[in-house]
Amino acid sequence: MSAPGSVFQRFQKFVFSKDFIRWVDFAYQSIGNRRQYVCSTHFWGPVSNFGIPIAAVMDIKKDPTLISGPMTGSLVVYSLVFMRYSMAITPRNYLLFGCHFVNECAQLAQGSRYLNYWYLGGRERSHPASTPSN
Repeated sequence: MSAPGSVFQRFQKFVFSKDFIRWVDFAYQSIGNRRQYVCSTHFWGPVSNFGIPIAAVMDIKKDPTLISGPMTGSLVVYSLVFMRYSMAITPRNYLLFGCHFVNECAQLAQGSRYLNYWYLGGRERSHPASTPSN
């Protein structure tokens, strides 16, 4: 077993070594890079854009009569275009990709609900024809 002073001596040796200075420099640069990223449009653009997929996910359980087919179709195309754009730019913006991936999935779900209700018999199943009473 090592003596209690040896741990302190090893720590002191590490603090005054070049390895510790490299570690502190790396940590400082890493914090600076994070601060620079959080203050950029590369971060805030997708964060502010997350309102669209959040709203779409929250609307999944609402009445399908409220869904706009043309708007859902345009949001599907919009998300596909920006998913491609987020991978085409340098540096790649994975946060933007994730935002539009979630939006794409939510809009496809909304689109399937729209098509099912208006064109595939969902309206007839939810509102059966009333039979005349004799």
